[in-house]
Amino acid sequence: MPFALSDGRRIHYQVEGEGPPLLLHHGFTSSLEAWRFFGFASALRERYQVIMFDALGHGLSDKPHDTAAYSQPQRCRDALAVLDALGIARAHFFGYSLGGWVGYGLVRHAPERLASLILGAAHPYEDRSWGGFAGIDGRDPEQFISTFETLLNEAISPQVKMLIRGNDLVALAAAAQQPRPSQEDLLARMALPCLLFCGDADARHGAVQRTAALLAQGEFVSLPGVTHFGGLMQSELVLPPVMDFLARRR
Repeated sequence: MPFALSDGRRIHYQVEGEGPPLLLHHGFTSSLEAWRFFGFASALRERYQVIMFDALGHGLSDKPHDTAAYSQPQRCRDALAVLDALGIARAHFFGYSLGGWVGYGLVRHAPERLASLILGAAHPYEDRSWGGFAGIDGRDPEQFISTFETLLNEAISPQVKMLIRGNDLVALAAAAQQPRPSQEDLLARMALPCLLFCGDADARHGAVQRTAALLAQGEFVSLPGVTHFGGLMQSELVLPPVMDFLARRR
């Protein structure tokens, strides 16, 4: 079971396929297994070296209970540690939600490591909704889930609730309290090819669409009827534009 070391913490990763490297970063409360479960890994590994990892606080990676451990610069170092462990200098990056937030961070901290960006349900504007986790310590699963539903402005299905309860919620509550200030200053420097997508039933849809329109090489795909959680679950809607975008970068 491979791990990369990032500032002394273990980051679990898995690799499938051969071809140009493509680094995948899942969303909050998820794990690298989501890419397999929803069919992304099996489709993408036919043409790319698919690199999946468990974000700090998730899956089999280490789970510190300190909010400071989950800063955007640290999460970027975690992602780069995985590439470094594999000897990869530059990769395409596909991040969803939390992963998209990390993608914006990579534009700031390590743009030379990016070949292109695919960002799902993520925008660079200040997001104060995460402040709802202030004072939430994660010891009450129902309180954690209720707070997350309020943040997303949508109901979480029973199946997803079950998966969330299986996490170290103390670690995730600590991670959720990391501030997400505006990163609008990045828009002018995002010259690389970018594909942004979002469900039109996701509260973030307008902000993501607006972001794509401001990018030098930005493309936007709207997913009809899709919620925030549905953005990866409905891979049949996401994979075609993702595959087309990547094919034009080969």
